[in-house]
Amino acid sequence: MQAADLAPVAPEAQTQSGRDLFLIFAAANIVATTLQVGASLAQLPSSAWMAVLVIVGVPLGSALVAGLAPVGSRYGVPSMVAVRAVLGHRGAALVATVLFVTNFAWIAVNNTIAASVLVQWLAGAIDPRTAAAGLGLLATAIAAGGPAAVRQADRWAVPAMTIAGIAISWAVLTAWRDLPAPEAAMLTPLAGLDVVAGYQVSWLLMFADYSRFTRTARTSVWAVWLGLTLTAWWLMPLGWALARVSGGTDPGAMLAAVDAGPGAAVLVTLATVTTNFVNIYLSSLAWRSVMPAVPQRAAVWTVGLVGTALGAVSAVWLDRFAGFMTVIGGLLVPVGGVLLAHFLIRRIPPHVPDLYDPKGPLGGVRWTGLAAWVAGIAAYAVCAGTGATIPGLATAVVAYLALEAWRDRRALP
Repeated sequence: MQAADLAPVAPEAQTQSGRDLFLIFAAANIVATTLQVGASLAQLPSSAWMAVLVIVGVPLGSALVAGLAPVGSRYGVPSMVAVRAVLGHRGAALVATVLFVTNFAWIAVNNTIAASVLVQWLAGAIDPRTAAAGLGLLATAIAAGGPAAVRQADRWAVPAMTIAGIAISWAVLTAWRDLPAPEAAMLTPLAGLDVVAGYQVSWLLMFADYSRFTRTARTSVWAVWLGLTLTAWWLMPLGWALARVSGGTDPGAMLAAVDAGPGAAVLVTLATVTTNFVNIYLSSLAWRSVMPAVPQRAAVWTVGLVGTALGAVSAVWLDRFAGFMTVIGGLLVPVGGVLLAHFLIRRIPPHVPDLYDPKGPLGGVRWTGLAAWVAGIAAYAVCAGTGATIPGLATAVVAYLALEAWRDRRALP
């Protein structure tokens, strides 16, 4: 398999097992940023609210991604190509640009968090910028080997991360009796729901990129949903507890507060690398969906190196994490609603050759999809801080269905 191939996967080549698909999504979500989302929930009024938001918000966000996974299995196309059925070639280019730009930030965030933990564990024996750069280069090199190389790496990385995560969980449990009382609440429950669901939805635009290698649609749904949900149900409460014990949200300080030791370094280092496999791969596919002439490996290396450089030169990414999640949710929740309305409610199968023909019927912009996306973004913005996930999603779905029905009646092109 190529590093960033956009061509449809033939049915006979869909040999990836559900276990491997599960491992890819689990490895992507077993990452320090999942802990960081949990840490941000320490600003909620109570632990009960944290539990409610994780129990409700995690499966909701995961379902948006998993519900679209069958698109990859049925049609064999990557996400950025499938989006053309809803937004047209030019409209899909806007989504690809969003993915391309935001994934630089994700790569930088992951490398910065891992560098913080490594520096804390090694007592300053390594420079944080050097650590961030080394992790970024390692992830890029493996991602350049394509999906097959990623699967091989995840097969041993996920068990290692699980063992390390269990060690950290035990360290948190032993420190539980010393858990301090929460400080004054700074995060409302509805705003917390946006952070939790928005984080899970941040994986939305990889809905078909890996499931296209798995033949059975049902298998893809469950593999993706379980991979994202189970890991978040575990790590978000763990991050909340770490923040409460340490009294802050700096990743290195949180893990040092419970004396997590080598387990923390193993988990965060491997998690950063495995998650950035996905970030680099997605950005490379997005770039090549807009500019197909870019060589595959060149796209992978360019994306990986730029994201690595951003994480090495500044640590501001951690300070802006919660705000970044809100922006991500505002952009991706509505586009997820449009895609769900098209592929799950209307159930109109795309003509795959049209998805690759910039001069065909999908060559321009499908205004119904674009208008519904914008309407969802507007609804999310209006409700920001008071629970924007459900309004943004519902507005996009209803707007798309209404506009498509109007277009059908008018027989517009």
